[in-house]
Amino acid sequence: MSITGILIATAIVGGVGLFIGLFLGVAAIKFEVKVDEKEEAVLAVLPGNNCGGCGFAGCSGLAAAIAKGEAPVNQCPVGGEPVANQIAKIMGVEAEAGARKVAFVKCQGDCDKTTVDYEYHGAQDCAMLSYVPNGGPKSCNYGCLGGGNCVKACPFDAIHVVNGVAVVDKEACKACGKCVAACPKNLIELIPYDAKHMVACSSKDKGPVAMKACQTACIACTLCAKNCPNEAVIIEDNHARIDYEKCTGCGVCKEKCPKKAIL
Repeated sequence: MSITGILIATAIVGGVGLFIGLFLGVAAIKFEVKVDEKEEAVLAVLPGNNCGGCGFAGCSGLAAAIAKGEAPVNQCPVGGEPVANQIAKIMGVEAEAGARKVAFVKCQGDCDKTTVDYEYHGAQDCAMLSYVPNGGPKSCNYGCLGGGNCVKACPFDAIHVVNGVAVVDKEACKACGKCVAACPKNLIELIPYDAKHMVACSSKDKGPVAMKACQTACIACTLCAKNCPNEAVIIEDNHARIDYEKCTGCGVCKEKCPKKAIL
């Protein structure tokens, strides 16, 4: 090949390279995605668990919402107050004090307290157990099935099945809500971390039926509600419920409960 041909080939390759470089440069400028510095700073502070407990699709979703003012600085349940204070500094606002919450299983019908209708040998999955006869082997159709769906859903290893009933480790729980969503019986709720008393029963059966199914079932006798000095106990659907905004932790409801359904 002559020197002229080599020079022409070199010029063509160089020209194509220059064109591509210019095209990519223009495209980068034109389609540049501007990064919100506050959003990046907030994301760096968030714990990065991506648990969804804040109501957004991961930490990046929450960071974007906070940066836009669409979510409060204390929205992250995992980070709690320390993270909220850091985000507040980034956003230049005051962090509102938020009460810490914790998951609570409204059932204490373990293998020693409940009666069973039959022996079950099959998949240990709460959603599957909902389709077996009577909704599970336990006589109480409202109690914990012990299949462990909540255990599998918890990203913090804060809940375990003990003797047939799910139990929450209060200190490990971050109130992300994963277990709440995983329970097909709707037995788990988020309550104040410093709650002094909890109704550990969800049965809607009337007293005589509930007593046959579980030793510690709420029988809706109303003694807790009648004796509460703050009217913080309500009887609904044949079981007691505590209004934590009114409860002062006096303990009268626990003392009056004949079935020990209040912890």
